[in-house]
Amino acid sequence: MYNILTLNKIAACGTDKFDAKYAVADNFENPTAVMVRSASMHEMAFADETIAIARAGAGTNNIPVDKCAEQGIVVFNTPGANANAVKELVICGLFLASRKVNAACDWAKGLKGKGDEVGKLVEKGKSQFAGPEILGKTLGVIGMGAIGFKVAQAAEALGMKIVGYDPYISEGVKAALSADTVLVDDINEIFKQSDYITIHVPLNDATKDTVNKDTLALCKDGVRILNFARGGLVNSDAIIEALGTGKAAAYVVDFPSDEVIGVDGVIAIPHLGASTPESEDNCAMMAADELIGYIEKGEIINSVNMPRMALDAVNGTRICVIHKAEAADAVKAAIGADVKNAARGAFGYTVADVDADAEKIAAIDGVIRVRVIK
Repeated sequence: MYNILTLNKIAACGTDKFDAKYAVADNFENPTAVMVRSASMHEMAFADETIAIARAGAGTNNIPVDKCAEQGIVVFNTPGANANAVKELVICGLFLASRKVNAACDWAKGLKGKGDEVGKLVEKGKSQFAGPEILGKTLGVIGMGAIGFKVAQAAEALGMKIVGYDPYISEGVKAALSADTVLVDDINEIFKQSDYITIHVPLNDATKDTVNKDTLALCKDGVRILNFARGGLVNSDAIIEALGTGKAAAYVVDFPSDEVIGVDGVIAIPHLGASTPESEDNCAMMAADELIGYIEKGEIINSVNMPRMALDAVNGTRICVIHKAEAADAVKAAIGADVKNAARGAFGYTVADVDADAEKIAAIDGVIRVRVIK
């Protein structure tokens, strides 16, 4: 029996994928695997029995990914499963940033009780909420992955000009982009050329404060910034200053912080990007498939800390070894059979369909975890 611990409410269409070999609950002490959405796992101690974590979503900032790798725990995410939901909210954000809809609606609420005067007051007061159309404006897209690609397509269909930046863009995305989409090699060109900028990259040491005082200084006056990826990608002090001087006209953020809430020009949305039933279903089903594939046949698809390896169903005995990359040759020699091997950074993964000596392999320096699947 494999025990699957859920740390958040996971859509039933995902948990229903686990058959009679599995038990799913929110109170296992030593689970085989964990399914999580937004719950923080940084303070958790992981049981020896835990071999995998599946994040029902794209970001994994709530999971200690490096710690998991050192303990031989494969961390999965679900890239693309919530892409359409986020895309739709980004498009909504474009309009909110332009037309001052939030402020106008709040102002209109104050007309309650004015009776027959409401119509005249509306006509007199509406000019303060005027804002530009997005048609013909330039949208800079930082990060052309599953979400950024969809945003670019949708915004272009609405009449915007698209400039994209992504040093890791896939050939598939490149081929699918409109011929009118301009890809730049220098991220600074996004800041120089764009009327609106939307950012869709993971938060890490390299991307933290991508939007900062220096990059904002490159922007056109009145630039509108959209952040539906992670709060730390935009420096709060810098964007607040830019809003105060008019360098930025609006900041739409799906990750509110105490610093930006209530600031004039900030539209703070309470992390609703993936909050659709369709998105939650897609993420839950993908996460379940990832765990089942890894538990039952050692397959690793969409891991953020281990190399990818697609595998057929087990026919006999399969040995799966997570190890430091430098231990690959020793592991191959100990297995003594045809192996599949892949590496990602400091870690390697070696698989063979053979009844090998698991204890001998586990004793090799650099080996982190050995699993035998039958």
